Amino acid sequence: MDKANVYFTSFKATGQENLLQKLHRLMKTAGFETIDFQEKYAAIKIHFGEYGNLAFLRPNYARVVADYVKELGGKPFLTDCNTLYVGSRKNALDHLETAYVNGFSPYQTGCHVIIGDGLKGTDEAIVPIDGEYVKEAKIGQAIMDADILISLTHFKGHEMAGFGGALKNLGMGSGSRAGKMEQHCDGKPSVNPAACVGCGACQKICAHDAPEITDGKAVINHDKCVGCGRCLAVCPKDAIAADFHDSIAVLNCKIAEYSLAVCKDRPCFHISLICDVSPNCDCHAENDIPIIPDVGMLASFDPVALDQACADLCNQMPPIENSVLDENIKERKEDEDHDHFHMTHPDTEWKSCIAHAVKIGLGLKEYELIRI
Repeated sequence: MDKANVYFTSFKATGQENLLQKLHRLMKTAGFETIDFQEKYAAIKIHFGEYGNLAFLRPNYARVVADYVKELGGKPFLTDCNTLYVGSRKNALDHLETAYVNGFSPYQTGCHVIIGDGLKGTDEAIVPIDGEYVKEAKIGQAIMDADILISLTHFKGHEMAGFGGALKNLGMGSGSRAGKMEQHCDGKPSVNPAACVGCGACQKICAHDAPEITDGKAVINHDKCVGCGRCLAVCPKDAIAADFHDSIAVLNCKIAEYSLAVCKDRPCFHISLICDVSPNCDCHAENDIPIIPDVGMLASFDPVALDQACADLCNQMPPIENSVLDENIKERKEDEDHDHFHMTHPDTEWKSCIAHAVKIGLGLKEYELIRI
């Protein structure tokens, strides 16, 4: 049976090698230098962390990756796409400000930050994939413009996908606002009448006459709506949102198909750090205590095997006392053989994403863990 190589090192350091040097050695051993970076644009896909969240990866790790790309003749930039929800990263200006506040400035990381889908989340590339759930993925234009893609992922729990690993970082994270809507639902937003003031901004921006003002409130005609997401960007009261009604399994399958759209037809390299494993995504404006102790750093050319290896390593770890995971385990004493991420969020399951990613040829589930 074919297996993918996944390289692993712990967070143990010595006087001769600190963690940043260890990350560089991990990347080198995993084959980073086999990629031709010379005069190539390299997108480093990362999560900058919501304002107020402190569980995101330290920018020092991004600096290691960026400097290594430059050492090999490439032109790196850090990137992420705007969020679908209301928060500190819903447009490029707020997103950049949040990235800088969290330490991801060019002076700290050695490279610039480019918001992948532009000012209002509408700068997108349409990538045909003809998947089971997605026919054309809507990916941030700057991410697709890059010659090489590197994912640098904070591995953690997730309240919808089970965990946030390389596939979540690639698929959902690289989607434009319309792409995120498509993954979460059928791509059609709705208006909260309690928040709507009937200003008509959504009407003016829509090219398809989908928003209609009735009795001083906007209503979106889903027969006309194409799911571009522009109305979400211009609403001054954040009264427009996506309808999150797809099942968890369908969401995970769409994430896998979007990941394929992001990765196909160009060199890709994937790094995941299992540290500060918070129960929820870094999109939260807060972070709870970690559910397990820090594990280590992993790298692979295969994002599917990487996610599987990370999940397996996490499930070998003991829960941290008084964490959400620990509390849930104590409440469900009869569940002896459990999965940490399902136990943290019982309504989730992550295995459908791995299975679908294998099915569509994105990567392998089986792996050889090579410890360095």
